[in-house]
Amino acid sequence: MTFNMKKENFRGIGNWNVAFALLFLFSAAQSKADTGKGLEASNPTIKGNTGITVTQQNERTIKGVVKDASGETVIGANVSVIGTTIGTVTDVEGNFSLKVPAGATLKISFIGYKDYNVKITDQQSLDIILQDDSQALDEVVVVGFGTQKKVNLTGSVAVVDSKKLQSRPVATVTEAMQGLVPGMNFSYGGTGGAEINQNMKINIRGTGTIGTGSNASPLVLIDGMEGDMNVLNPNDIETISILKDAAASSIYGSRAPFGVILITTKKGKAGKVSVNYNNNFRWTHAINMPHVADSYTFAQYFNRAAAADGQNPAFDDDTMQRIIGYQNGSFTDTTIPDDADPNSWHWVGNSNNDWYDILFGNTAFSQEHSLSVNGGSEKFQYYVSGNFMDENGLMSYRPDNMKRYTTTAKINAELFPWLHINYNTKFMRKDYTKTSYLGNQVYHELTKRWPTEPVLDPNGYILNDQISGLIYSGDDNTQTDWLYQQFQVVLEPIKGWKIFGEINYKTINQFWHKHSYKLPKWHVDGSVFYKGGFDVTSAEESAERTNFFNPNLYSEYMKSFEGGHTVKVMVGFQAEQNKYRKLGAKKNDLITDNVPNISQATGQEKITDSKLQHWATAGFFGRVNYDYKERYLLEVNLRYDGTSRFAEDKRWNLFPSFSAGWNVAREGFMEPYEHIINTLKFRGSWGELGNQNTESLYPYIQTMKFVAADKDGKWLINNQLPNTSNAPDLVSALLGWETMRSWNIGVDMGFLQNRLTMSFDWFNRKTVNMVGPAPELPVILGTKVPKTNNADLLSRGFELDLSWRDQIGQVQYGAHLLLSDDRQKIMKYPNETGTLNTWRAGEYIGEIWGFETIGIAKTDQEMNDHLATLPNGGQNEQGSKWAAGDIMYKDLDGDGVIHAGETITAPGDLKIIGNNTPRFKFGIDLDAAWKGFDIRVFLQGVAKRDYWLDGNMMFGASGGKWGSTVFTEHMDFFRTEGDEWGANLDGYFPRPNFAGEKNQKKQTRYLQSAAYCRLKNLQIGYTIPSNLTRKIGVQNLRLFFSADNLFTITPLPSSFDPETLGTGYGADNGATTTAKTYPLSRTISTGFSVNF
Repeated sequence: MTFNMKKENFRGIGNWNVAFALLFLFSAAQSKADTGKGLEASNPTIKGNTGITVTQQNERTIKGVVKDASGETVIGANVSVIGTTIGTVTDVEGNFSLKVPAGATLKISFIGYKDYNVKITDQQSLDIILQDDSQALDEVVVVGFGTQKKVNLTGSVAVVDSKKLQSRPVATVTEAMQGLVPGMNFSYGGTGGAEINQNMKINIRGTGTIGTGSNASPLVLIDGMEGDMNVLNPNDIETISILKDAAASSIYGSRAPFGVILITTKKGKAGKVSVNYNNNFRWTHAINMPHVADSYTFAQYFNRAAAADGQNPAFDDDTMQRIIGYQNGSFTDTTIPDDADPNSWHWVGNSNNDWYDILFGNTAFSQEHSLSVNGGSEKFQYYVSGNFMDENGLMSYRPDNMKRYTTTAKINAELFPWLHINYNTKFMRKDYTKTSYLGNQVYHELTKRWPTEPVLDPNGYILNDQISGLIYSGDDNTQTDWLYQQFQVVLEPIKGWKIFGEINYKTINQFWHKHSYKLPKWHVDGSVFYKGGFDVTSAEESAERTNFFNPNLYSEYMKSFEGGHTVKVMVGFQAEQNKYRKLGAKKNDLITDNVPNISQATGQEKITDSKLQHWATAGFFGRVNYDYKERYLLEVNLRYDGTSRFAEDKRWNLFPSFSAGWNVAREGFMEPYEHIINTLKFRGSWGELGNQNTESLYPYIQTMKFVAADKDGKWLINNQLPNTSNAPDLVSALLGWETMRSWNIGVDMGFLQNRLTMSFDWFNRKTVNMVGPAPELPVILGTKVPKTNNADLLSRGFELDLSWRDQIGQVQYGAHLLLSDDRQKIMKYPNETGTLNTWRAGEYIGEIWGFETIGIAKTDQEMNDHLATLPNGGQNEQGSKWAAGDIMYKDLDGDGVIHAGETITAPGDLKIIGNNTPRFKFGIDLDAAWKGFDIRVFLQGVAKRDYWLDGNMMFGASGGKWGSTVFTEHMDFFRTEGDEWGANLDGYFPRPNFAGEKNQKKQTRYLQSAAYCRLKNLQIGYTIPSNLTRKIGVQNLRLFFSADNLFTITPLPSSFDPETLGTGYGADNGATTTAKTYPLSRTISTGFSVNF
């Protein structure tokens, strides 16, 4: 590996290239067996031995020299016999010598040059000239309504190819994309954590809006139509383009103010039929779960916490003795009858259970299979594929299960030289099943389970309510079908002028069914009764349907002029119509559990949900591209958009964008450096887009709430719940578009035949006129005040993409670094008083306000001395009974009392102690390949993030006796001299106290760092030599072993996972600090891919 593959640069250097390579870490790209296809050598100079007659032999030696187009020798070029493992590399003079079978074909390759294949006949020596590989410069990138050469892009566009997506055997496309694109941020769903039915959330360049009732998700287009990428077969994807700035995405108008994800699926290729089959088999196990203290330690801790709060012991002496006896084997029963009810078992028990291990100790098996066939002629190509995935969840009792079925068919035909038609259809089905008891409440209750609680009573019946619920409750089933139909006609009346007509149609049908059974419990005598609140059976169902229709008509014309000028013009029209309806019903009291249908229930019928909605958009768009010798680049976009979501006079808006670029490497004065600098392009863009992605489809229309048989009604009429209706709220005639304005500057560089590439972007995005809170009006108005556009948000940051690819001998390797950062700041918000419990101008999103901690008082005297410095109330506003082992807070405002202020001008003793926005997100992708072996190491993480965690998972004794828990890490608490467990004056946690919330206020001492680095994927593969596989009719066969989430480096407590923070219990109500959620998993997988 060198900066310049010329002979003179290596004289006297020895192994300089090896030393330079050690600066880069090895990684693993997929290695595919050579199929023999490639470019034949362009008239290579072939020299024979003069005067010697060459005869056919089984094996002989071929010598040669490899040079570049300038005549300089190429050192380290790969010379191999196609279909075998025979090969060598050129020396420092560019020479090689190799014994080859008669009739073999040699392949000569080197990074930065085009491959050449040479058929060996009667040659004795070869002179090979390698041509520069300009593929990186000529690479075509999918953009809005078309394609562009990558070298001519002026907007911010990232590309992910199919190899990267297929290299990780994961369930969804979003999981495969995590860490591959700078500025593309992923997080697990808010309510379900890492449940198998939960898709990761995506944003591009950070939060785009805090507007009430609007969202800032990117637009996802699959072959030009909006769709769900997570139900696609990842093996069907050819490439993904991510349009990140306004200049790149503005062609899609108001549907794409916060970026676009363009997914292009594979199509057939002319030639013989190609069949591909691949599979993977996965085993998953939960990671980063809490470890519950053993039952005796747990009981001792609880008794300490009770004593600190002045309560009686949580575990009496008899129970403590039974716990000890159960642990040492002298007492075998898991519990005893309850003194208050001798025919009921005492739920406290004396067992020794780690409930996380019991409920999430399962190793789940999953599998996936894909089959595709493609082929055709020059005028007709086809592609057909099918995919099946069966994934199981981590629960030990009746785990959730998801099955996905995907079929795709694509036809591309040339009817006439001027007329092409393309047809594409996809059908996807997802079946998800879980027990009707499973939900966020389970994760919440799990944190409060005492290890003494038995799984089974002494008679062998299930005693624990959670396990009973998981086993005996009914099912919760969801089946969703997607059907995509896409038809395109392409006319080319004259060369360079194309007209595109497209019709896209999508239907989504979802059917949901849930039935619940009574949950049985058993008395001491073995008789059955049913748990209160779960003693009624029921069946509930809903059906919903979405119809989406999208016609597009656009035309482009491209013309090149003498002197190197090229102009491309496009104009078009796009429309969308979406209709949605839903109906749900429920009945209690099933006749029999064997037929859990609504029709087989005797209770009162109830309509649980009924919706009928529709929306529509229309837009006219145009784009002009100009370039001069690919040196000076200019692009202008205009989009005139209308939406049904706003009033008639606010419905239409015009959105422009401009971008320009200068490829300095194409200038004449750069020619002397072209062997070093291949790309040096500066670019900049500005654009404006509207956001019509409101949650309410009719925010300008007054609506009257009507509820039939309102369950919240306050009275009965003829023993029936009444129908209710409310007066309509006011609406604002001024409500209109949120507008996003952004600018982006960037630079793209490529060096050493593009072995070293780098892209850097700096962006500034401002969302103005966001929908904020309603202005305050007198209460005598009698109704809610309508919301209006009154807030602004600024987002700025950077993105870095750095890559190196090279080879040393027969080892090809690469290193890819991604780094990005973004922050969001409130620029305008109607908060005149500056209250801290809502947004305010000048605030960075994610701010954490809290107290500054002095420390834990090690003696009662130290605490008394601290309180003496606070003569105006001490710490009484935060709690009472302060003593050794409690927190001492700092009096920041010097008023002699610890108190929390309410406004930015009077914050009291509060200050900004951190920010929970993930900062400096990175990905490191390393790969290497050698003689059919390949390895890939992918690390991903966040370099800076603060996070506040509270509740029992963080502090142990929190929420009183019934809300507390004890994990092993909670044992590092303050203990005085002479304590029976030994002194621990420097303990991390304060003394256990069921009234310990006074020590758990947001504060600097317990603010956590959620930064992490995770080995996201390690993969090792081997491609069997084609000379072996072709004997059985196989072109390519690759075996692989893969592991996900092997280890994580993070300062977080071991009970928390940095990727699932803010999910699970309470997340749907904004409670993001408890992390009671479905855990992330470690996945081990293996499989193979075969081409016929």
